[in-house]
Amino acid sequence: MTAPIETDILVSGGGVAGLTAAAAFGAAGYSVICVDPTPPVTDAAAQGADLRTTAFLQPAREFLIKTGIWERLDPYASALQIMRIVDAGGPESEARAVHDFDAADISDLPFGWNLPNWLLRREIVARLSELKTVQFRPGTGTTHLTTREREALIGLSDGTRVRARLVIAADGRGSPMREAAGIGVKTTRYGQKALAFAVTHAAPHNNVSTEVHRSGGPFTLVPLPDHEGQPCSAIVWMDRGPEVARLAALPDATFEAEMTERSAGLYGPLNLASHRTVWPIISQIADRMSSERLALVAEAAHVVPPIGAQGLNMSLADLASLLELCQAAPDALGERAMLEAYHKARHLEVRARVTGIDALNRASMVEAQGLRDLRMRALNAFYAAKPVRKSLMRAGLGTGRSG
Repeated sequence: MTAPIETDILVSGGGVAGLTAAAAFGAAGYSVICVDPTPPVTDAAAQGADLRTTAFLQPAREFLIKTGIWERLDPYASALQIMRIVDAGGPESEARAVHDFDAADISDLPFGWNLPNWLLRREIVARLSELKTVQFRPGTGTTHLTTREREALIGLSDGTRVRARLVIAADGRGSPMREAAGIGVKTTRYGQKALAFAVTHAAPHNNVSTEVHRSGGPFTLVPLPDHEGQPCSAIVWMDRGPEVARLAALPDATFEAEMTERSAGLYGPLNLASHRTVWPIISQIADRMSSERLALVAEAAHVVPPIGAQGLNMSLADLASLLELCQAAPDALGERAMLEAYHKARHLEVRARVTGIDALNRASMVEAQGLRDLRMRALNAFYAAKPVRKSLMRAGLGTGRSG
């Protein structure tokens, strides 16, 4: 039998989080092998392209700068200066309360910077090719995991065996590495799905990210660079599963009319600038963030509905915490005490954020008019109290700094 390949770190998963993990640890000098059974789709027009977008909040951008990734992303990023929350929960789909949360109130920088997920994959894969410490093996998955106190042995689908000091599981909500380690999860299902697509519109977005709340879930427009000379935004439209299925099957013209109405007409008529994709909505949290020689990150550890740009930013906070612990004690890479410290550093905060986003999502889903009115009054009250408003903005960023 061929001897195992030796590496410091095996990253299971080649999504945005897994690719970022490989780039971050490779740039820090660790030898890294990153595998994923599905090669990343790096073209918006290709079958299977992820048309969702990610808004990197300030702490995430700082991490990406330190790891050498941001310089590749910066030319494509759209700044998010204002987070606009709109209540359209009255009898008609029109704005009855509009509140702007301006990053200038707490910082000299925007809240975040938005990029399409397919483009993130393209640019981070290009970054990996620059790192001699990293091997990226798209089309290869993991088949089994055996851990010992001093090492992990991982089998790959191409027959290769790998010996690593640390395994980073970034392999999604159904993580094979998490299951191999016997770590349980708690999953909450909402009966929701999300449509993701891009649109053009007549009115400029002015770097404003807008969440329109009515019922079924938020309708969120996030700024993108202009498309064919017109203002462009990415949209995530959450609603109950049967309604999303109906919307996804509509002819383009009918769909455009319905999404313009659902947007409360805030940006004028909306026109499709991409195809539509459908994604399931759940909350999920792993019982632990680590086990022997294994660290869970991103959706292997936690999944949240796409509200407040929290999902991937939580994932990058996982990576930042793990990398800091590794660099603080290089000889202890993957050892029990280091991984226990990682679990303690992240799990409590992750649970709090999953719980908070769950509450926000349930509030956005309400259909009874009385509950929608109550939601609007609560939004008005939070916005009116300036200290509360600033605290909410800092909490959303994941920082307590005043800027």
